[in-house]
Amino acid sequence: MTSLPIACSLTSAELQERRRTVLGTLRSAMLEVEELADGFAYSFISEGSRFKELADMIDLERQCCPFLQFRVTVAAGHGRLTLEITGPEGTKDFLLSTFEWGKSTPETWVP
Repeated sequence: MTSLPIACSLTSAELQERRRTVLGTLRSAMLEVEELADGFAYSFISEGSRFKELADMIDLERQCCPFLQFRVTVAAGHGRLTLEITGPEGTKDFLLSTFEWGKSTPETWVP
């Protein structure tokens, strides 16, 4: 398998809109961020339509950032939803700069 470049195909305006809408909504619902070797794991309360919001975001991001890998874990008993976003070397820096999700998000970040 050939490696995919770490790049987003959105224009600057499209990326700003994505941050303001889809990514902003999920960012505000984040409980915890855990750094992984090749990305981050983001935890959310599984309330309302949160699972669908995550699925919609994954669908959008797969189109513009094909190098990203996504894994959703749904804890038993209406527990947390965890979204792992990983990829090749450089993915963590990409997520911090492009998604603006990472060490400063949210305040309960777990190192």
